[in-house]
Amino acid sequence: MAIHTERLTLRPWREADAASLFTYASDPDVGPAAGWPPHRSIEESREIIRTVFAAPHTFAVCLAATDEPVGSIGLMPSRCELNRRDDGLELEVGYWIAKPFWGRGFAPEAVRAMQRYAFETLGCKALWCGYYEGNTSHYASSKNVGSRHITLSATCPASLWAMCVPSTLRI
Repeated sequence: MAIHTERLTLRPWREADAASLFTYASDPDVGPAAGWPPHRSIEESREIIRTVFAAPHTFAVCLAATDEPVGSIGLMPSRCELNRRDDGLELEVGYWIAKPFWGRGFAPEAVRAMQRYAFETLGCKALWCGYYEGNTSHYASSKNVGSRHITLSATCPASLWAMCVPSTLRI
């Protein structure tokens, strides 16, 4: 399954994407801001594709013109206990975009596509988007997709953005 936007294609990861993934995921400015260490080899990137990126509702964010993966986006159960539900009606969206593509609006474009997929295809009722303090680009893109800031408690290590009412979102 693929999801198409004006400039992007969200599609399942392929093992053949390992070299591109390594090129961008080895950047020390990318992974730590998203909560994971930089990749150390193409083989490590290939293993991430086989395991982490094989999860349901996880997609490579690809440039539509070239099909080159320049990031990743996925839906998962919330990592924060205060808003976790086991019925699949509330999910967390996580994403990253490669540094050479920052500032071009690709993150909000990909998140809007995932909002449509979550609400319209999966029947999700709420999406949560966490970010680590200091990750100002993630903070900015979360505001650009119609979400609102939610303050929970010290038991949740990241700040959250809620995307709860699909009818009010600009998707």
